[in-house]
Amino acid sequence: MSYVIRLHNSATGRIEELHPVIPGTVSMYVCGPTVYDVPHIGHGRFVLVFDILRRYLQHLGLTVVHVSNITDVDDKILKRAAEEGREPWEVAATYEGVWWDTLEALDVLRPNHVPHATDYIPKMIEFISTLVEAGKAYVSSDGVYFDVSTVADYGLLAHQSLESLRSGARVEANENKRSQLDFALWKLTPEDRWAWDSPWGRGRPGWHTECVVMSEDLLGKSFDIHGGGSDLMFPHHENERAQASCLGHPFAHIWVHNGFLVAGTEKMSKSLGNFITLPELVGSNDPRAYRLLVLQAHYRSPLAVSVELAADGARALARIDQALARLDAEGLAGAEPDAQVMAAFHEAMDDDLDTPAATALLFQSVTRLNSLIDQGERDSAAAIGAAVSTVFGVLGLSARTAAGEVPAEVADLFARRERARADRDYALSDTLRDQLVDLGWVVEDAKGGGVLKPRLP
Repeated sequence: MSYVIRLHNSATGRIEELHPVIPGTVSMYVCGPTVYDVPHIGHGRFVLVFDILRRYLQHLGLTVVHVSNITDVDDKILKRAAEEGREPWEVAATYEGVWWDTLEALDVLRPNHVPHATDYIPKMIEFISTLVEAGKAYVSSDGVYFDVSTVADYGLLAHQSLESLRSGARVEANENKRSQLDFALWKLTPEDRWAWDSPWGRGRPGWHTECVVMSEDLLGKSFDIHGGGSDLMFPHHENERAQASCLGHPFAHIWVHNGFLVAGTEKMSKSLGNFITLPELVGSNDPRAYRLLVLQAHYRSPLAVSVELAADGARALARIDQALARLDAEGLAGAEPDAQVMAAFHEAMDDDLDTPAATALLFQSVTRLNSLIDQGERDSAAAIGAAVSTVFGVLGLSARTAAGEVPAEVADLFARRERARADRDYALSDTLRDQLVDLGWVVEDAKGGGVLKPRLP
């Protein structure tokens, strides 16, 4: 399958074609969580965005090598351990378990490689030593710092010059640093039990080094995509890039960042207290509903999320489930996908992952599918249905209604009732609804259409 997918590159501010370093294989590094707490829905957005990207690339016939790390050594983990009276590694293991359980509920593909920071301490020490020897980092009384002045284009991802960043810096003064923008590569913490020996003294690594070491170890010094949330663009991703580029490494070719979450008009964040945990959202409704919300907003745009919006999404997904069940009940499954629908889907997704357009196409095709079945256009219905099923799967939305779960008679009555309501023939609508009840099914009416469900005993 030929492809020309284009993605927005945060480094250049332009939408650029993806040309894999290794033809036929896309290498992708996505910054993972620091496992000190239950994941919030911001975590959910970035994993879903890159899961959708991965699934689409694989749909195009590309091999994807997906790496996402686990930060299991961090000051936040130490703080939580002290609060809970536990060892840091116990805290990290607990919350990593919650992370994977939640991602499994979201049907997120597990990365091909999941490196842990604690497994990479020796390689981080070796990398930091290389930076010091190259004159890109310096040893101070409290650790080792990277010298940002050694990187000519420092600030590239922030789209600001070094001088501009210096003048606007809001960094707590530290007399051990040459510049307040310099960042820690190694922190000396000889008094802590949770520390490692190094040439500069006992301590632990700074956060900005682990991803450089992990990505280059698993993907090489030149790889295709580096991704994460917009909050990581600066300073974290800029500091990663600086460490690699100062040594002449090409590092990531395209930087992809998803937008923030919003609650009303505000950015959603833990500090503002307006966030929802990911397990809460997933457990409140159909776990696929959050994926649908993510799909309905462009990945670079702000995304509003609430339990109510997720409930709307669940109802919309139920209508697709019912359409696919009706397709199976009519014996129309298994055809070749409609070429026009698939071409439109590829056009949308190739254009910087335009999932809102792809999702709109999906719902339009579901409406068309039901109409074609009603009209007895079986061949056309089968092709459209196959396209709906394919797109549904590529987006990571597995159907929840198995073949034959909704009897053909019930599916037909429901479709006729939906038409009657659309035509404002409420008398016929009520009659059909009563017939469905007699057959053991109820219809929940909502904005955008009804949802068919088995009647509880």
